[in-house]
Amino acid sequence: MNIGEAAGITGVSAKMIRYYESIGLIKESLRSDAGYRTYGAAELHALRFVRRARKLGFSLEQIRDLLSLWQDASRASKDVKAIARAHVADLDKRILELTEMRDTLSHLVNTCAGDNRPDCPILAGLANSADDALAAPCRH
Repeated sequence: MNIGEAAGITGVSAKMIRYYESIGLIKESLRSDAGYRTYGAAELHALRFVRRARKLGFSLEQIRDLLSLWQDASRASKDVKAIARAHVADLDKRILELTEMRDTLSHLVNTCAGDNRPDCPILAGLANSADDALAAPCRH
């Protein structure tokens, strides 16, 4: 099948398929006599694998490693588990950071009257962030 059909079946856009081929994430497709890319069952399966891994938030480098392990029948499952475990730890860290951001922003929103007065706790909170304590204050 051609790239458009492969994209439709796998949910990976034609543009992303070409990109994945260009960076060597998936092997380059075979070409028809007319020069069009052609895809078979194995390529479709690999594209679905990549799509699912991307949806789970794996980086392209992690996906490259996972694909290599997936295609290696003599792989050790501990190697796959190590990659997944590291990704879970990264997700946990990002969830904590996002939760802290949401909580801080929610507090600022709740302290803002949202009226016609110029004083704004949201802007004050952004300007006086403890994270930026070393930065010079901005005066406007």
